[in-house]
Amino acid sequence: MNKTFDPTALEFACYSRWEQEGYFSPNHTKDSFCIMLPPPNVTGYLHMGHGFQQTLMDILIRKHRMEGKNTLWQGGTDHAGIATQMVVERQLQEKGQSKQDLGREKFIDTVLKWKKLSGGQITQQIRRLGASIDWSRERFTMDEGMSEAVRDVFIRLYEEGLIYRGKRLVNWDPKLQTAISDLEVLNEEEDGTLYHIAYSLTDDPTNRLIVATTRPETLFGDVAVAVNPNDIRYQYLIGKTLQLPLTQRCIPIIADDYVDPRFGSGCVKITPAHDFNDYAIGERHSLACINILTKTGHLNEHVPEPYRALSVLDARKKVVDDLSASQQLIKQEKHTMKVPRGDRSGVIIEPLLTDQWYVSMKNLAEPAMNVVRNGQIKIVPEHWSKTYFQWLENIQDWCISRQLWWGHRIPAWYDVNGKLYVGHNEQEIRDKYKLDKEIILTQDEDVLDTWFSSALWPFSTLGWPTQTKDLSDFYPSQILMTGFDILFFWVARMVMMGLHFMKEIPFHTIYITGLIRDAEGQKMSKSKGNVLDPIDLIDGISLEDLIKKRTQSMMQPQLAEKIADQTRQQFPNGIPSSGCDALRFTFCALASHTNNIRFDMTRLEGYRNFCNKLWNAARYVFMNVNDQPGITIEKYSVIDEWITTRLQYVIQETNRHYEQLRFDLLAQCLYDFVWNEFCDWYVELSKPVLWQDCFSAEEKAGTRHTLMSTLETILRLLHPIIPFITETIWQHTKRVLPSSEPSLMLAEYPTFKKNLIHEESEADVEWIKKIIVAIRTIRSEMNVSPALTISVYLRKGNVQDKERFSRNKTLLMTLAKLNDIGFLEEHEKLPPSATGLAGELDICIPLKGIIDVKAELARLTKEIEKTSTGCS
Repeated sequence: MNKTFDPTALEFACYSRWEQEGYFSPNHTKDSFCIMLPPPNVTGYLHMGHGFQQTLMDILIRKHRMEGKNTLWQGGTDHAGIATQMVVERQLQEKGQSKQDLGREKFIDTVLKWKKLSGGQITQQIRRLGASIDWSRERFTMDEGMSEAVRDVFIRLYEEGLIYRGKRLVNWDPKLQTAISDLEVLNEEEDGTLYHIAYSLTDDPTNRLIVATTRPETLFGDVAVAVNPNDIRYQYLIGKTLQLPLTQRCIPIIADDYVDPRFGSGCVKITPAHDFNDYAIGERHSLACINILTKTGHLNEHVPEPYRALSVLDARKKVVDDLSASQQLIKQEKHTMKVPRGDRSGVIIEPLLTDQWYVSMKNLAEPAMNVVRNGQIKIVPEHWSKTYFQWLENIQDWCISRQLWWGHRIPAWYDVNGKLYVGHNEQEIRDKYKLDKEIILTQDEDVLDTWFSSALWPFSTLGWPTQTKDLSDFYPSQILMTGFDILFFWVARMVMMGLHFMKEIPFHTIYITGLIRDAEGQKMSKSKGNVLDPIDLIDGISLEDLIKKRTQSMMQPQLAEKIADQTRQQFPNGIPSSGCDALRFTFCALASHTNNIRFDMTRLEGYRNFCNKLWNAARYVFMNVNDQPGITIEKYSVIDEWITTRLQYVIQETNRHYEQLRFDLLAQCLYDFVWNEFCDWYVELSKPVLWQDCFSAEEKAGTRHTLMSTLETILRLLHPIIPFITETIWQHTKRVLPSSEPSLMLAEYPTFKKNLIHEESEADVEWIKKIIVAIRTIRSEMNVSPALTISVYLRKGNVQDKERFSRNKTLLMTLAKLNDIGFLEEHEKLPPSATGLAGELDICIPLKGIIDVKAELARLTKEIEKTSTGCS
């Protein structure tokens, strides 16, 4: 082995071999274990959340593979409709082209070419994490098999009456000109204005109601003003009408419990076509919906002539000016409000009434709640079950259509009269409905929401709708790992679709990970300049390159300079290389059942040191163990039996942590054993046995064998967490402990063996450790050199202490560097000594000849005076 641990050299060599040899593939035994990788966007790059979740998934996959199970980690990528289309459109714009210039078919061909050239970046980054995904089975949500499953599901749901087309309110992105999901809307606080507008009663213009709004331009879509039915100020006005400002239209005053009489004036303008809450009120009161916006976000023909074709912001300014001129604007005041913006486009999202395709969700949601209620699916941590139920109990129909070109095109066709036909393709429809060739059919222009195909991931990736062997082997999977932000958008929908089409749950356990934040608990974001790239943590990055990475494409020079200064302070020398294993161990150690997880660079440094410690311990073992394979060991020392016993308890404890999905406790358990018990104690305890003549050849052979066998078991325990360093070291252990397996990842995971428990030896060594620690503490306090051999007296204690002393005197003498040790009886006089405690034992070190008594008295006097002064 090399003298120093160099992770870079190990990682590429190990991973290439694993993948080329096909070690990631299932072994086709009876007992299966499967995890579905949440498919990252094909446009994406690896971020800390990916790294965190994928490390935990890989830990479970590697552990179950080592247990001999038929293990599959199913990977793949999502076509990411909006994100991918935006990337390619931006590239076209740089060439002075648009998608319209190409036409739909050529544009899709262009996207596919981009995907082939650039879309695999994230899968290469996932490999850098050591993820043992079966890449030979990699899927893409737009590949032909997956697309066939999507069409099949759409058609079946349509035929069952669960998919329909209707006009409803959606989140509309005026820049991208498509409906988007709630998850794609960022609601962030911004400074705005609250406008107080007077609405006059039709029969008494001197009597006015004051309505406060942040969007005065939408008043052209008002169809009512609502008050609370219990608000005595306005009860007498319910049923009367108001003159809508700037128009010739009258609207009614209605009563609805939604209105909070304590907020503002207690009067709310109702604009059903441009507000989700107003839309619900409109449905309750059978109010009309007046859409005043075009799909580009401009006012349309339903507003008075002077306001038509104005943008929303220009219309707002004109409306405010005109209200002020007509003395209907009572006042305006600063107001902080949440503004919805598209996460891709950055523009303000408009609630807009459009024709879209929907899935009716109520009947699908109930079974999805039942399987969690009855324990068929377990959510970890359990408190996320409440969120899951809350979402599903209040579920709305799902808008599944998007006004894009890239995606699964909706399998619906229309004739010239607008009659709708649904089928796999045009020819199937013509054959089914006996339509002549003269009848022109036009396919629906929309594509399906990306989440629609993702909802089928657990079974479509395994070959459905064909009943494949993979489906019978790996559906349902054992566990799904994901973030809480997509518990409803993805996880709940997978449960619904799995139950509906497979008649079975898609997975047994849902493990919800926390959100990775920075060391101060702040969310990582580009604008804060605190984003960490997992690959940078693995490989290292210079300060110059890190600043460039964090500030590139920033439009605000002041913010860019602020982030550059912040980066210089945080990483004056850049980020050092830590290697993949150190990063994986850090992620594992941080994986508690909390919502937010702070990533501290000092933890990463600590686990890099752990890898170094393991490497150096392995080098010590190989330098001192040269036994031939198959040697029979007839005698083990007390320290051998102690470490063997402790190892069995650690095996037992790690299995418990795996069962409870407590990755943080798993990491802590292994760290403590390897660092403290194996390296700091057993390796040190083994040195006198191996190097000094007072121990027999049989004892030396036993210790050498125990060193190697313990190291080999440690490597198997650690492999799921830190696969690269353990694989490399393990290949060296095969010189002494031959294995039929070509790779550690295929070796057997350790199991608890009760016959290897030696309780007496465990108790003896714990007793020895206490005495040695007490002696070392006294040496340190009295400034006695560790190299100086000294005498020690033991006083008090019990019969058991004396028995242990007689069994282990030689070991104590050697380890504590003593020239003499013995028991003093109660009546024997103790010379001037420094003392300590080890249980009930007094540990006494005579001071004569090892310290300057006068100097020590002077030091103690000075300490007393210092303490007395501090107290006064």
